[in-house]
Amino acid sequence: MVVREGLFESKPIRVMVVDGDSENRRLVGSVLDTDAEVVVAGIHEGGGRAVEALRREPVDILFLDVALEGLDGFEVLREAGSTCAGAVVFMTARQEYALRAFEARALDYVLKPLFLERFVQVLDRAKEHVRRGRIQHLVRQLAGLVETLPGPYQAPRYLERLVIREVGRVTLLSVDDVDWMAAEDNYVQVHTGAKSHLVRQPLRDLEARLDPARFVRIHRSTVINLQRVQELRPLLHGEYQVILRDRTTLKLSRGYRERLDTLLARG
Repeated sequence: MVVREGLFESKPIRVMVVDGDSENRRLVGSVLDTDAEVVVAGIHEGGGRAVEALRREPVDILFLDVALEGLDGFEVLREAGSTCAGAVVFMTARQEYALRAFEARALDYVLKPLFLERFVQVLDRAKEHVRRGRIQHLVRQLAGLVETLPGPYQAPRYLERLVIREVGRVTLLSVDDVDWMAAEDNYVQVHTGAKSHLVRQPLRDLEARLDPARFVRIHRSTVINLQRVQELRPLLHGEYQVILRDRTTLKLSRGYRERLDTLLARG
């Protein structure tokens, strides 16, 4: 059975019962059969069969008797593995097993003889535990998906520092300190104030890693930091002079005329 909740389609909650007492198996089975939210993945009398089934396919909720033929309840958990069930509820007539049950990370512990009202309460708690786990899993999945999306969902990870390799040392230069860059074959001359640094990388590759809201190409061989622009002066044939704050003068070529709008919009 599939339950629809709003725009989401939730899977039924798979429940397994492992109990050596036939009367308890009947009682628990009758409650589960009337619950539209669950599907019975199996009702077992012995621990060995339960381990085999859990190894084949884990369940969401496992109601587990402690006293079983062959393997006891704790051995079933050990043999089936820690991921065999999303929630484990122990059922036993012996109260002294309570501490050991919680040490085994059981969600709850039910004493026999079972009372219907108590069992239904525990079942409801176990189902809520499963629902919360599914929601958390969905949130993690969505978070992972958002990390892969471009555009407004996530700001792309642009380059924040340049690695400047010089003889005898490596310098990390913040892109905020860059005034402008000029292509020199397969190198880029990075200008910062009165200094310049050579980066062994084509300008087109470096530009692709820079934030376009901060760095704009104005010529086939020139990229500028928009924060450094102070003045624009028109030239002939649709070209412009771009004057930086330190009075460096660069040319905005006609082929990059559309970049003028960007410059003015961010000025």
